[in-house]
Amino acid sequence: MAKILREGASYTQRDVVELLGEFSSFKDRVIKKFRELAKELDGKPNEHDLWVNVYLISSDYAEEIASKRLKHDSLQKIS
Repeated sequence: MAKILREGASYTQRDVVELLGEFSSFKDRVIKKFRELAKELDGKPNEHDLWVNVYLISSDYAEEIASKRLKHDSLQKIS
């Protein structure tokens, strides 16, 4: 959706609210994960684990968005 937003397409208020809701839930998951990670790394200087977890969070989010798009596209094709 970010690519489409950059291209200047117009969106309804519902689309924007949905996008903001997705971002908010992603942000909440990232904050929660980093709090857990901070507890794990407390007193242990291990930057590698931090970057691995950042990668895992971002790939989980990317997979979630891709699956939502596939569902949305398949529902549109059925209609």
